[in-house]
Amino acid sequence: MTELRGDSLAASLTVKNLDASVTWYQKVLGFSIDRRHEREGKLIAVSLKAGAVDLLLTQDDGKKGADRSKGEGFSLQITTQQNADELAARVRAQGATLDTEPTTVPWGRRIFRLRDPDGFRWTISSTHAA
Repeated sequence: MTELRGDSLAASLTVKNLDASVTWYQKVLGFSIDRRHEREGKLIAVSLKAGAVDLLLTQDDGKKGADRSKGEGFSLQITTQQNADELAARVRAQGATLDTEPTTVPWGRRIFRLRDPDGFRWTISSTHAA
């Protein structure tokens, strides 16, 4: 069997409030809008970019329950060459709360963790020396 050799990974998240989530990802993490997706004149999703990271946010239609838990059981990680402490300070300055303050993990990376408004967990991992 041939093993998979991926070149990138993109994530798609279903959110409760598309406009609020897009604003959060732009303001707090620094994503930019790549494309807006409409169906019959209604905004249904927004593609975001942060460097080589692609993220699609889609509006939850409520069919599986409007208050269902999101983001349980997994986390998403962005690896960057930027300084984790500086990024964490910027995130805090934008009003976000960190789940984990910047720390150096045993394999030498500096990381911090936070959650988006829907509870999706993010780890920002820096290859930049502290």
